[in-house]
Amino acid sequence: MTKTPDAARRSDRSRRAILDAALALVGEVGYNKLTIEAIAARAGVGKQTIYRWWPSKAAVLLDASLALAGEAETEGQWTGFPDTGDLAADLKHVLRATVDELCDEKYEAPARALTAAGATDPELGARFNERLLEPQLALYEARLRTARQAGQLAPDTDLRLTVEMLLGPLTYRWLLRTQPLTHAFADALVDRVLGGVAKVTVP
Repeated sequence: MTKTPDAARRSDRSRRAILDAALALVGEVGYNKLTIEAIAARAGVGKQTIYRWWPSKAAVLLDASLALAGEAETEGQWTGFPDTGDLAADLKHVLRATVDELCDEKYEAPARALTAAGATDPELGARFNERLLEPQLALYEARLRTARQAGQLAPDTDLRLTVEMLLGPLTYRWLLRTQPLTHAFADALVDRVLGGVAKVTVP
């Protein structure tokens, strides 16, 4: 008796192949030259299969990036925002990991592509913020909130502004490639920012 193919499993394999193809191709050819046709060919599926799930190459890339982030968490590359009681050390730990990720070719190409696409596509930009960016920013805010409650930050500290002060210069240097992105730069950012919002100046 012939076994009936598992349609759901086949569908999952096709979806995974499409996401992998999108990540590989954007690293090879860049976002502008990335096409649905190329993704379909690399994944071994028809264009109609992709359009059944996604309206555009940007949408494919967003889901691929979300899957990549999920894999990093599963593999232990992201173990959550630490809370050792030492706010400066915790922030430096996370910012250093962010530097490593932004400098990793596996993550850099899709991140740059989504950033550029989101700047010109308001709907994609909103989805990018909602699904990828905001959950990460919320983790920073939660850690800062704990520090504020512990009296390590001034009571009137604006948590979102503090997060943006930490990540803004990092993103600027990465996006424009003005200077190398390093652990030393990440550490300096933490010291400078906390020096302005902490109740006790960071040495």
